[in-house]
Amino acid sequence: MPQYALLIYHPEGRNPSREEMYAEHQRWQTYTQELVDAGQYKSSQGLKGVDSATTVRVRDGERQVTDGPFAETKELLAGVYLIEAEDLDGAIDIGARMPSAEYGAIEVRPVWG
Repeated sequence: MPQYALLIYHPEGRNPSREEMYAEHQRWQTYTQELVDAGQYKSSQGLKGVDSATTVRVRDGERQVTDGPFAETKELLAGVYLIEAEDLDGAIDIGARMPSAEYGAIEVRPVWG
């Protein structure tokens, strides 16, 4: 079955309350368990904030290391799920059920191989 990466983007500056974070955490646990039960879950990881990011480039054989994310954006990469779905439409349906799709964005991308 084809695999898809669901890249999770959150709006910059989002600052939920403790109660909101707890409620959302519960929704994420339910969401993930539903994928596991359906045999579609492969893995997932949340990412630390962009203040912990380091970007590496090699130009003309010289390594360049900078603090911060690859690009300045209004939405920040917050995590990734690796799932299996019958096709792109199925993967889009799975992405649309993510709790953060209501305030952020989910990029659905097929995995090579």
